[in-house]
Amino acid sequence: MIGTIVNVATILVGSALGSIFKKGVGERYQDILMQAMGLAVTALGISSIVKYLPDSHYPVLFIVSLAVGGLIGERLNLESSFKSAVSRISKGNLAEGLTTAIMLFCIGTLSIVGPIESALNGNHTYLLSNAMLDGITSMVLASTFGFGIAWSAVVLLCWQGLIYVLAGTVAGYITPELLTEISIVGGVLILSSGLSILGIKHFKTMNMIPALFIPVIFIVIKNMLGL
Repeated sequence: MIGTIVNVATILVGSALGSIFKKGVGERYQDILMQAMGLAVTALGISSIVKYLPDSHYPVLFIVSLAVGGLIGERLNLESSFKSAVSRISKGNLAEGLTTAIMLFCIGTLSIVGPIESALNGNHTYLLSNAMLDGITSMVLASTFGFGIAWSAVVLLCWQGLIYVLAGTVAGYITPELLTEISIVGGVLILSSGLSILGIKHFKTMNMIPALFIPVIFIVIKNMLGL
């Protein structure tokens, strides 16, 4: 768990530094930072899709995952519940920033493979690398959305902690094939966050979170049936 603790710490530090920076920035500069962040997140989403989609063995799976996952998320009303919870701790557009932070910090390959490598092989390289990236990203996000971005560190701790604890059970299923499918869905979700920040269209990204688990269910069932 050392790598995860370091990862959480860098997000907290980055959020603190970013929020301090935000206080000295005028409204028009905060606006341009928001635009820059939206473009950056959009580019990261597109990059993930372009990188992993050609390697997919099931090019329709991400479409099915988004549709089914979106329906599940809408039924559970995750977006409204999330915004309601965030509104209790902050006003403004923090919910949008937190959604983006959670997407970026938790969906990436490093954040999935890292805890497994740490638990099974004592290798913290992936998590330490991820910590550096998340620290810088949290600084930029906090300079736009404020210190509330630090709450994403709690989500990251639970996410990586869960993977770490379950590593012995799920390690056999975390194959390159599965990571490819999850990364495609994750790329689309990150893209939707970027477009929402830019104000092009508001997407209920949080309602589509269950889509990440559809490839897992599909691959596990496929392996169990020996297909």
